[in-house]
Amino acid sequence: MTALIEYVQTHPRTVGTLCCVLLAGIAGGSLLVDTHHAHTWAEQHVPAFWSLFGFAAAAVIIGAARWFGRSGIQAPTDFYERSNATSCEEEA
Repeated sequence: MTALIEYVQTHPRTVGTLCCVLLAGIAGGSLLVDTHHAHTWAEQHVPAFWSLFGFAAAAVIIGAARWFGRSGIQAPTDFYERSNATSCEEEA
């Protein structure tokens, strides 16, 4: 597992290309699905509707998580360094 993580970290372009090819394959495969019995207008008339819907939903979830993180849930990167410096000053 460590080797996989190191490979992903050292080859981001390859991983990004692989993800784009996978996404294109899924979107292309969705064009082969029979939409005659679709439940909604969008399913029947918009090519790759569920692929686009999933991508948009993931983007919204990531955006909401970033907003929550920056609104105060996420600690600053120097949080522990500041708390250690404060406690060291109090001890001295």
